[in-house]
Amino acid sequence: MSAETSRGGSVPCRVVVCRDCCCGSPKVTGVDHGEQTTRLAESAPVRITDCLDVCDQANVIVVQPSSQGRAAGGRPVWFGLVNDSAATDDIAAWVRAGGPGLAALPEILSLYVFTPPRRARSGALVPPG
Repeated sequence: MSAETSRGGSVPCRVVVCRDCCCGSPKVTGVDHGEQTTRLAESAPVRITDCLDVCDQANVIVVQPSSQGRAAGGRPVWFGLVNDSAATDDIAAWVRAGGPGLAALPEILSLYVFTPPRRARSGALVPPG
């Protein structure tokens, strides 16, 4: 079942991946950035964005709730320092399980969660056109 049709055909979770000045660049070593994006895209639609202005947290990934997750109270979850394949796999598994509002956040992922400054939140979560 694809991410598009999971959860009864509702709008699925979306994953926003920062890829600009720090995130997704050689400044963050030891990460195959392309592979990270590919693995996330296997679980949900992925949107690549310019700098989210939280460079001290590179690599940054934001999981937006599905329509059902938002209706259940889910809100976007920001993950920082996602610089190993296990963390990427854990995020992808959580998204497949339903993500924000529908699936409990695994304890291990709570280590990566951070609250971005307001200026970063407003620009990153504009729905795709």
